[in-house]
Amino acid sequence: MASGNDGSGRAPVSIVRPTTSVTSGVGVTQKLVTAAVAFGDLMQGTFGPQGLDKMLYKTNGETAVTNDGAKIVAELLVKHPAAKAFVQLADAQEQACGDGVTGCLLFASELMREAGRLLERGLHPLVCIQGYQTALEVATDYLDSQSDTLAKNDERLLSIAQTSMTGTSADTGDTSLAHLIVEALETVASNDGIDHEDVRMAKRIQGNLYDTRLVDGLVLDAALTLDRLPRSLNAGTVLTLTCPLDQEETVRDTEIEVEKADQWMAFIQAKETLLQQKVEAVLATGATAVFSAENIEPSVFHALTDAGCFVLGGLERHGIEDIARASGATMCDHLDDANQSVLGRFSSLEIETGEGLDGRRERLCMRFGKQAGLVTLDVGGGDGVAVEETIRGLYDALRSTSLAMKTGTIVRGGGSVHMGASLAVKEAAEGQAGRERLAMEAFARALEHIPSTLAQNAGVDRLDTLLALRAAHRQGDANAGVDAKGKVVAIQSTWLPAATLHHALESAIETTCGLLRVDQVISARGD
Repeated sequence: MASGNDGSGRAPVSIVRPTTSVTSGVGVTQKLVTAAVAFGDLMQGTFGPQGLDKMLYKTNGETAVTNDGAKIVAELLVKHPAAKAFVQLADAQEQACGDGVTGCLLFASELMREAGRLLERGLHPLVCIQGYQTALEVATDYLDSQSDTLAKNDERLLSIAQTSMTGTSADTGDTSLAHLIVEALETVASNDGIDHEDVRMAKRIQGNLYDTRLVDGLVLDAALTLDRLPRSLNAGTVLTLTCPLDQEETVRDTEIEVEKADQWMAFIQAKETLLQQKVEAVLATGATAVFSAENIEPSVFHALTDAGCFVLGGLERHGIEDIARASGATMCDHLDDANQSVLGRFSSLEIETGEGLDGRRERLCMRFGKQAGLVTLDVGGGDGVAVEETIRGLYDALRSTSLAMKTGTIVRGGGSVHMGASLAVKEAAEGQAGRERLAMEAFARALEHIPSTLAQNAGVDRLDTLLALRAAHRQGDANAGVDAKGKVVAIQSTWLPAATLHHALESAIETTCGLLRVDQVISARGD
């Protein structure tokens, strides 16, 4: 690219490198649409209860098998700028809702496909954007009108959890895991609201998925240094420390000359006295279990164990924080602050021993009761890729169910709302006299892509299913959708949070409109 010309055919000023390519006009739209459509086609086969998995083979030799949209997008090495916008879209949907990533990407991809066709026919990008935004308002209004309100202890919470897990590795064919998720969230719910992060996940590395259990407390990996530590304790008190139970190191390096053996023995005796004072300070609190985020000197460890305490040091910071929070203890930064008032309480403590891939594996299972505000889903199964995918499915279901409990509004799945919103947008487009009508109709067609993809992945004809679903809605059956077998039925057991669809529609429009505003692509690579 250059500025001006001196008549010799050579530009006097070069702005970019000679290898840079500049694309303008319709070619820009084609580049962006091609990338967006390719991204949508990549994700299309994983959508819905009958969606298949993708095997991801990384450069380091690791493999992953998943149909989770967020996982697939996160693992891709994306270079195209339009595709990177879709990666950011997927991340925004995952962070906000924890579910609905694949559907969001498919809708945005179809919006770009439809926009590409309109721009080729001469429609101005800003007119297309205006039509899309008008259609979005109509679609969200319809979504609000079709939303149901959740009641307390609503049985549809099970359906929300089950819907999120359907088609993933966490789908067991029954509602056992969905019951555990709902029970976990109801246990940690308080007057201040509900937070899915209060539900922890742990890998049991034994049994199978049906052995998954809910622990009203914490499950932590523990490296026990003494076999004579108590293997189980009933109700007791707990002391949480963030300071080491060891001899304090000097700040400066010093050298001391010892002339007599008595002097050396005095140094040793002084060290033992200091350590003994630490032991007495801990025992004076009356704690039956002592946890520290720092090292514990072996002699202190033995002395506390001999006194009947359960002792564990070197825990990670978040582990200590969880124990303190669940037990009601106050974390101590110095032993001078340790007294009976900073102790917490637990209802039971048990060391579980099993066999892992690296040999013997020991875990600390502490229960604090349902009032603790923390619970753990102890997921049964092995320690490979499969259980990681199961935990990912459980986590998505946890996020989706907690979002429904927070917002209190849910909608039917199976493409039911998408088809109803599509017909509402088409009806609204009839009243538009300008070219925005073309964009609104394109928006409606993009919405219909969701139920048609469900039908295709179920192995039935997508056009016949789409026509049957459209006819059902036109005849007044607003609950009609596509079930797991690809049939058009009244949706009764497939529910999802209304906020998930709201965010997906709004984020997809935001990303699409941002790409449609691009009128020139300048590539320094020349491609």
